[in-house]
Amino acid sequence: MTPAGHRLLQLCSLTLAAGAVGLLALAACGSSPGPDHATHSGMPAMAGMPGMDHGATATPGAAPSGGSGTAGMTTDDGLTAERDGYRLDSPAGELPAGRPASYPFTITGPDGRAVTDFAEVQTEKLHFYAIRADLTGYQHLHPTMAADGTWTADPAALDPGDWRLYASFTPNTGPRKGKEFVLGRTLTVPGTATSVPLPAVGDSATVDGCTATVQGELTAGRAGPLTVTFSRDGRPVTDLQPYLDSYAHLSAFHEGDQALAHLHPITPVTGDHGGPALTFYALLGKPGNWRVFLQFRTAGQLHTAEFTLHVG
Repeated sequence: MTPAGHRLLQLCSLTLAAGAVGLLALAACGSSPGPDHATHSGMPAMAGMPGMDHGATATPGAAPSGGSGTAGMTTDDGLTAERDGYRLDSPAGELPAGRPASYPFTITGPDGRAVTDFAEVQTEKLHFYAIRADLTGYQHLHPTMAADGTWTADPAALDPGDWRLYASFTPNTGPRKGKEFVLGRTLTVPGTATSVPLPAVGDSATVDGCTATVQGELTAGRAGPLTVTFSRDGRPVTDLQPYLDSYAHLSAFHEGDQALAHLHPITPVTGDHGGPALTFYALLGKPGNWRVFLQFRTAGQLHTAEFTLHVG
């Protein structure tokens, strides 16, 4: 092969690695509709399942086949309130403990005005996340926006402590049209906070009688395939239902700095027939422990599984 051919082959390899992204889905049992957010805790741990880190360099994004959303590309991890002239602003620096309270906010653009035109990504125009500093209390919400660009998120009751709130969005107009942003702000919930230790790492999780087992190992900053096999009572699970235009939604938070990565499967959606095995590509840019919240739907019910993974 000529030197030019070698260079072309290397370029193609890098392009394929950057375009590989994804997630998996975890099956579970259920029979009644569930809410579109979760605050569950105490789920078993799972490890060896790196995801994509939006805070890493060269972090790719891809919409799942069959979905209407586009994930785009972003290096955002929610650790800053401003990027490329876009800013997450809120008059609220505190919310009360132990009871629901609204959180108003706006996304301002480079012109200083509130953005009101957002692209629909994974069936929503904005995804809102909340997590406490010890990586407990996870919530994933879809706020409403007023005509003037003011958003209102209504999280469930928050425990005392330091929290980080994130907004994931894609402008539909303006100088960064089509670019995904993940911006974040800190919030204080007054009261005596009791920190919860991060649960241990493991390689499988059982939720509502369903077990997911992961095969594959990745290193931080390097994309590679993983296979996840799902079973219930020793039998394959094949009844995952679409959620946000895919078979699952995964939010991962890095221990220590609360960097956020959110992922979706690359597996095509074919009705209510997700599982039993999914192969996906994943890239997580930071080594260490990540707390992962995996949302998925079966029998009309939304579930949230929680586990801890470690990336070397």
